[in-house]
Amino acid sequence: MSHYKVAHIDEIDGIDYREDSFMRPVREHFGITAFGTNAWRGENVGDRLVPSHQEDPGNEELYVVVRGRARFEIDGETVNASAGTLVFCAPEADRTAFAEEPGTAVLAVGSTVGQPYHAGGWEVWAPFHPQYEAGEYDAVIDRARETVEASGYAAPLYNLACCESLAGRNEDAIGHLRLAFEQRPSLRDLAKEDTDLDPIREETGFRELVGATEA
Repeated sequence: MSHYKVAHIDEIDGIDYREDSFMRPVREHFGITAFGTNAWRGENVGDRLVPSHQEDPGNEELYVVVRGRARFEIDGETVNASAGTLVFCAPEADRTAFAEEPGTAVLAVGSTVGQPYHAGGWEVWAPFHPQYEAGEYDAVIDRARETVEASGYAAPLYNLACCESLAGRNEDAIGHLRLAFEQRPSLRDLAKEDTDLDPIREETGFRELVGATEA
């Protein structure tokens, strides 16, 4: 068994992500479990590399421009970054980035200060998120179920349960919520307020799952 893996950024299958960005799921590709890392590529000048966002509290990120030239917009300021430039962002920084040359690629590495890294599996859910936002819940379920179940990640299982709830697949929704809660018990608190789960809120199975933290 080999103790290393090698891949070029362009060899990793990309995912169309938020705001027309194009993400390469590096962590998932290599099976990395110690830290989060993904790559972003812009084919054309002006393409968005990194979606606009802040990170969760304590989650620091380092961006490395590995090819081309990027324009970062951070807290209203512009940072022009050529290949080899390192850009560090604290969690509260509003950030996004755009390609200034064709084929620009940026690698992002991040983790949460003082906490062991736990892979959330958001990369697994990313290909299905646009259909979820469009309200195409049955289509998401049909496409995502096998992949999400095989991944075992709590967040995608929870999101799948939300789609099943909204699609009237109550039993499936409760089953996937149970799996998600086993992996990440803190999701129970989110489920108590999540309107996606309103269709199953009065189901006995749902009430038992959510009520388990109230003893």
